[in-house]
Amino acid sequence: MTEGVDTDKRRFLTQAATVVGAVSAGMVAVPFVGSMQPSAKAQAAGAPVDVDISKLEPGQLIRVLWRGKPVWVLRRTQEELDRLATLDEDVLRDPSSKESDQPKGATNLSRALKPEVFVAVGVCTHLGCAPTFRPEVAPADLGPDWPGGFFCPCHGSRFDMAGRVFKGVPAPKNLDIPPYKYLSDSLIMIGVDSEEEA
Repeated sequence: MTEGVDTDKRRFLTQAATVVGAVSAGMVAVPFVGSMQPSAKAQAAGAPVDVDISKLEPGQLIRVLWRGKPVWVLRRTQEELDRLATLDEDVLRDPSSKESDQPKGATNLSRALKPEVFVAVGVCTHLGCAPTFRPEVAPADLGPDWPGGFFCPCHGSRFDMAGRVFKGVPAPKNLDIPPYKYLSDSLIMIGVDSEEEA
């Protein structure tokens, strides 16, 4: 029954249908695979952020956004730095920051690459609320033992000027310190560890 069948024509039609099918499958797959890539907005959200600290005055705190979280950059006064040394394991849960998230270069008393400039993720380590900056010493609402620092109004967690958590509060650990490095004396890059390349 193969009489009258043009095998060359059949072979050509089979190959043409295969090619059209493969191209069609490719056209369907490209947008699907492309949709799995993060959007430009998502890529930018995780990108490093440059912060100019040239106009940051002693005692001043600025906020920037990195990976969708607030990051604080605070220029501490000498008095604030001096008070850090007076706080120890009697009042702080982790005074040496051994159980904290921070870059290796910030594992010190000031929890910073340079003592006067403090960089921290502004999110309470208890349930993710936003602590307030309370630099005043011994205000009436926080009591005579308050040395200045950060107070979380949601559940009362307290952190000193190095983001170290006090004992007896709900927060389980110190504030997180993001990876960062100095590009110059007046420019910080948040999101890149000081030992990595930008």
